[in-house]
Amino acid sequence: QVELVESGGGLVQAGGSLRLSCVASGSIFSINEMGWYRQAPGKERELVATSTDDGRINYRDSVKGRFTISRDNAKNAVYLQMTSLKPEDTAAYYCRVRGRYSGGNNEFGIWGQGTQVTVSS
Repeated sequence: QVELVESGGGLVQAGGSLRLSCVASGSIFSINEMGWYRQAPGKERELVATSTDDGRINYRDSVKGRFTISRDNAKNAVYLQMTSLKPEDTAAYYCRVRGRYSGGNNEFGIWGQGTQVTVSS
């Protein structure tokens, strides 16, 4: 079993910054991809940023230059540094991790519980 614990959301004024954290724990053999998604009320969940184990990083266009994803592989952690936040960034942010369970070849893909980010104008 693998668990994700997210932290770091909150309320911030436009132009402000927040840092989200997500730590994976449990029966992990390897992690292939860690990423962040977000979902605003009434909208579909959308990709924000992903980072793969081979170093590929992907951002949605609207956050490029403002958000930075990073990983600490020793801690099985992924972070999202968000700067120059805009009201349209308001959403619940979810961490997603894909990898392999320890002791076998089975893969997993799990979501965190979500953390709310609210940007006031």
